[in-house]
Amino acid sequence: MKKSIVWQILIAFILAVIVGLIFGERASVVQPLGDLFLRLIQFIIIPLILSTIIVGVTSAGNVKVLGRLGGKTIGYYLFTTLIAITFGLTAGFLFSPGSGLDVALNGDTVDPAETEGFISTLLNIVPTNPFAALTSGAILQVIFFAIFVGIGIIVAGEKADPVQRFFEGFAEVMYKITGMIMVLVPFGVFGLLAPVVGEYGASVLMPLIKVIVAMAVACLVHIILTYSFTVKTLGKMNPLKFFKGIIPAASVAFTTCSSAGTLPVTMKNTQENLGVSKSTSSFVLPLGATINMDGTAIYQGIAVMFVAQYFGIELTFAQILTVVLIATLASIGTAGVPGAGLVMLTMVLTAINLPLEGIALVAGIDRILDMMRTSVNVVGDASASVVVDASEEKDDIASAS
Repeated sequence: MKKSIVWQILIAFILAVIVGLIFGERASVVQPLGDLFLRLIQFIIIPLILSTIIVGVTSAGNVKVLGRLGGKTIGYYLFTTLIAITFGLTAGFLFSPGSGLDVALNGDTVDPAETEGFISTLLNIVPTNPFAALTSGAILQVIFFAIFVGIGIIVAGEKADPVQRFFEGFAEVMYKITGMIMVLVPFGVFGLLAPVVGEYGASVLMPLIKVIVAMAVACLVHIILTYSFTVKTLGKMNPLKFFKGIIPAASVAFTTCSSAGTLPVTMKNTQENLGVSKSTSSFVLPLGATINMDGTAIYQGIAVMFVAQYFGIELTFAQILTVVLIATLASIGTAGVPGAGLVMLTMVLTAINLPLEGIALVAGIDRILDMMRTSVNVVGDASASVVVDASEEKDDIASAS
């Protein structure tokens, strides 16, 4: 079954490309298939995050173990994000996608959603009404609420056992529902990808092909070098087994452009294909879908170099360091939803005083770039779950002895 779903997704992927190229914009007729799949994914995200994080927190047993788990997770995410932005800047320098580019802005500007300050982002993690956060789908606030419910259950002890059993049962129900929805993944991939291929023809992509190539190369290098190294050395897992096990989730991420939307598939793949414990994956993956943005960090590095080269601006070493710092920290406050990279890019360009009009240059191909960066984000989340799970097992053995 696991092998068949991979082949089904691959076939759906190839068919989507063929249909998109042949029918062009008329390929949008299959869009309802993709929309239905997205709605089903959105339907399970919030209850899945709530139940699995509570179970993940309570399974830690005590607050000290929970703090250790959280420290490892966030430390790993920041480390790989720092490497990712470095690869992005390097690719932008080597490929020089903005040098000699003959694309006129024609006064076009892009007005992405306003970004919040760092303090506001931190404050907004705390919900004033957790039930409003659940209904509005504010994932960071839901995670905050779930973590504190889990901590409360641990502190309350035996009196909270019924509550803990309820959420454990609820989580199992959500896992079963997720399994049902995963049967539709190939249809979702086809319905989401075919209209995109039909909309973006070669005529749109050719002037900016160097940006796309630079992004693809940087993403592949990061996946092959960084994740292979961490999974093999820290996670004690064969990289081939890891990549094979996470292919379905990466494919869904590629078509949905949403780390959060791919979360149910990522959790299923890491637990069933990679053998990561539910307690680890339930904590690491929802957190990663919100704060781990390696692919987005790569995109920031390439986009910044692209905009600077287009306008003929030489970046100083201090500006490059600023890009590294801002892109690494800003990923924490960037939602794992389609288009979030453009919002983050606004923050980075503003920080180093580059023209915001440059966003209009990459906005036209942002969907293509978003597909690649989201796939990297999701593979990065999975690698973290493997590494942290292996580390936790080692610590448990050391504690037992």
